[in-house]
Amino acid sequence: MNLQDDIKMNDERLTAVVEKYFQTHFEGLYRYAFTLLKNNDEAKDAVQTVFVNLWQKRLTIDEQQSVQSYLYTSVYNYCLNIKRNEKVRKAYLQNNQSVQQVFNDELVSKENINRIREALESLPPQCKLIFMKSRFEQKKYADIALEMNLSVKTVEVQIGKALRILREKLSEVMILFILLLTQ
Repeated sequence: MNLQDDIKMNDERLTAVVEKYFQTHFEGLYRYAFTLLKNNDEAKDAVQTVFVNLWQKRLTIDEQQSVQSYLYTSVYNYCLNIKRNEKVRKAYLQNNQSVQQVFNDELVSKENINRIREALESLPPQCKLIFMKSRFEQKKYADIALEMNLSVKTVEVQIGKALRILREKLSEVMILFILLLTQ
């Protein structure tokens, strides 16, 4: 027997081990995922994804370690990621619907919308980027500073500069602009 045959036999044995784990633990993992997600399809997908990952890592399986613990932890983490992604998606949709409502409001003319866009576009590039992250992505100054490798004071100064420029350019539509930012 050569090395290739050894590898093939080992891989076949490990594939059988993964199948055994699947048959033994799928139902319990599914119920666990369902309690976290409250959705049949998402729970099944979560468990299947965890088993696909296990199968892909089958060559590194240590049968002496608790695979059951690994599986439950993996399902838990996968479900948390699904819930976290769902929260982000909902927040994004809510923010976009709020902005869309303001833009669709009959009181807001296309002219005013264009003025606001032009005023935002007229900001210096770094100032505009920092302002957009603060107001539209709702990031804190410290987070923006860390992300852009700047000091918090620089972020504060740039926000102040953006507000000053926007106040000058949008004095007539300032009330509308404030409504847009608070939605």
